[in-house]
Amino acid sequence: MSFLTLTDVAKFYGGAAAVVDMNLSVDKGEFVSLLGPSGCGKTTTLQMIAGFAPVTTGRIELDGRDITHARPNTRGLGIVFQSYALFPHMTVYDNVSFGLEMLRIAKPQRAERVAAALALVHLEPYAQRYPRELSGGQRQRVALARALVIEPPVLLLDEPLSNLDAKLREEMQFELRQIQRKVGTTTIMVTHDQSEAMSISDRVVVMEAGRVTQIDRPHRLYEHPQTRFISSFVGKANLLEGTVQAGGASVEVAAVPLQVEAHGLAAGQPVALSLRPEKIRLVAPGAGLLDGTVDERFFLGSQWLYRVGTAVGDLVVVLANDGERPVEEGTAVGLHWAPSQVRVLGAAAPAAGPDLAPGGRLAPAAA
Repeated sequence: MSFLTLTDVAKFYGGAAAVVDMNLSVDKGEFVSLLGPSGCGKTTTLQMIAGFAPVTTGRIELDGRDITHARPNTRGLGIVFQSYALFPHMTVYDNVSFGLEMLRIAKPQRAERVAAALALVHLEPYAQRYPRELSGGQRQRVALARALVIEPPVLLLDEPLSNLDAKLREEMQFELRQIQRKVGTTTIMVTHDQSEAMSISDRVVVMEAGRVTQIDRPHRLYEHPQTRFISSFVGKANLLEGTVQAGGASVEVAAVPLQVEAHGLAAGQPVALSLRPEKIRLVAPGAGLLDGTVDERFFLGSQWLYRVGTAVGDLVVVLANDGERPVEEGTAVGLHWAPSQVRVLGAAAPAAGPDLAPGGRLAPAAA
């Protein structure tokens, strides 16, 4: 039985819909991320769970209890805000102890639980420091300890790592996941960072324009996106518009037939093909499925990203940096991939988006 359930939850501001028909079931101890671009409704959903934003329609249940209209302070949830919201005039110890004082926990028990929470986030030596004397990562740990010390049934994280630099952010992703697994608290995290959601979540909820578009395990979400939005938003993708050919085993893109593994496709049906850049191999000209020319290359440290001009448009190819000499710009190459790696998606009206340049040609994805 689900521990936290949202049923047909919606939020309207006047005539504007922020969240529509949100249905989500979260198991006890599960780590779920709400992922999507700015304005997609993920933070509003978190605020409705917390009780900070009233639900327009629908129902929210926690462990069998209807909390749809319960006051925030009666829900007992732990919350870590994007800004951390630490009390600047209080020490680390007092910040973490504050929630227990509000719950009127006896002083000896408070001391024991605060010590355990600070040990959990490795901040015991900093108990008497003030937030201004801490680094960004340390302040994030204080906020996490303050949320966990009250032993909440659900931990809500509102982009908790967005204020950290890239290296520290990556380190804290894994530390956050380790702490969550150790404590076992059911956790809902809001983020717009795809790699963050994919690396530490049990399941990811992708939202677009106030609606859920797919809920899945990270690996399956990446390998089997259900829409072209998900294909391009979760990782990099080559998106190609085409038409299904007779038999349904190939799709014609710019007069070039490309083999696919798909069933139930009607001849003449317009579709979009999604092919991840790392699924493509560069081979000798004539030895692959397509021939092309390397127009640009970009060094990403652990990888090389190539933009290859072909008869079906520009394709982005990502290869591991194995220490060998990279392919030079202007080199004629062949491109090869397994047909099983091509995902066939429903067609959408051509538009210039993050993966398409004007005219429908593929633009190099951002590194």
